[in-house]
Amino acid sequence: MRKNLIVLNDDLNIDSSNASVVNFNQYLIEFPKKGNVTTRLINLCDSTQYLSQGYYCSLLAEARQHQVLPSVSTINDITSQPEGLVVPIPHNIAKIYGKEKSNDQLVYFGWHEDENINKIAQYVFEQYPAPILKLTLNWRDKQLFATLNLTALSELSTEQHSTLQLRLDNFTNNVWRSNKNRKLFRWDMAILVNHEEETPPSDKKALKNFVKAANKFGINAELVTVDQIGLLNRYDALFIRETTAIRHHTYQLARQAENEGLVVIDDATSILRCCNKVFLHDAFSYNTVPSPKTQFVSDATEATLVQLEQDFTYPMVLKLPESSFSKGVFKVADRAALEQKLHSILADSAIILVQEYLYTQYDWRIGVLNGRAIYACRYHMARNHWQIYNHGAKKFSSGEFETMATFEVPRQVLETAVKACSFIGNSLYGVDLKQVNEKVYVIEVNDNPSIESDVEDRYLGYELYMQIMQEFANRLEQRGR
Repeated sequence: MRKNLIVLNDDLNIDSSNASVVNFNQYLIEFPKKGNVTTRLINLCDSTQYLSQGYYCSLLAEARQHQVLPSVSTINDITSQPEGLVVPIPHNIAKIYGKEKSNDQLVYFGWHEDENINKIAQYVFEQYPAPILKLTLNWRDKQLFATLNLTALSELSTEQHSTLQLRLDNFTNNVWRSNKNRKLFRWDMAILVNHEEETPPSDKKALKNFVKAANKFGINAELVTVDQIGLLNRYDALFIRETTAIRHHTYQLARQAENEGLVVIDDATSILRCCNKVFLHDAFSYNTVPSPKTQFVSDATEATLVQLEQDFTYPMVLKLPESSFSKGVFKVADRAALEQKLHSILADSAIILVQEYLYTQYDWRIGVLNGRAIYACRYHMARNHWQIYNHGAKKFSSGEFETMATFEVPRQVLETAVKACSFIGNSLYGVDLKQVNEKVYVIEVNDNPSIESDVEDRYLGYELYMQIMQEFANRLEQRGR
């Protein structure tokens, strides 16, 4: 169980039914206590000045591994500018505010009573979470800016103090929850999903199984979208079940969550490495991982076309450096198709991967978690198509599959899959391989692999979800949470 703590300057007071309230000197001397549980701390000391009690409160909290609001970095970011930190507001939020004249507004835990300003307050709070912020809003060159300044509790009027009290109760009750049901759980997990995604990594039944399995290990897991996730440090772990990309909120959230000290699967480094096939195939070559013959191409000149035809036979496979679920992967059967597709891809990417085409009736998919194979599937090609997924058909289709025990998989396939993950990280991966006669080739390593009900879990069933949540629990234990 967590301990919610509020720290005040010595001469101030505030009430809370959801947290213990102490002054700065008490926090300085009495915390952390031996065997203390995870502590979430709201710092209401005056933090407007460098090296103030508020500054040291957040600094000590981070040293004591307490989750603190505001963080030292937030205090430094806002107070380092004499006039305050200037933050541009995205146009989709700014247009809600309209063309009102510049004015100052107090925001309490990311809340403002005016709904138009509340959208801005939420956005700013997610970037710079602090209990009390003063926003100065103004338009310049058709762009709305918010100038942020910290505000001390002592500066509030009686009415403003009452508003803060209400928002504090709301925050500790609904965000840093402490209701009786919480006693069943030691940790909180956000499972990031996108309900609008056409081909999500996990279906609804699989997601329910993840939540159920998490509960078995004392983890309170909830499904959230990027719009719902809010303040990351309310959680202890982040499990990404939305298709990832580098220039995407999935990667940004993974980085932010790691900076907040959360256990994250898949982590930002794994996303960065797996999402870019240039990195993967260069790493395969450097680490002697067997893979199809591959070449990087950066132009479509006559010399390049001739050289490719000398080194490869038709058909060839062309790949965008960043793609998933067989998207951005093309087969060309002759010179005209090769030239046309190279020009098309180079309009979007400086590099193309050209790869030899290896025909197989199925691809192996080995699920690897922390260096250990946990599931195995054979994915057959989609009907009348050369890939597992046929995105070009009028109706999206995929091939048949077989799920089996890992001990039934040829040893060479398992060992190659695990080796391919060893230079990427210790997260959760899906390794795609082809077996041609006695040779095994790694096609790619996917972060955030598909885990769907009655597909990847067909052999292990619920045990597959338990194994993944056991890994989360192990990592949370190791971090002393």
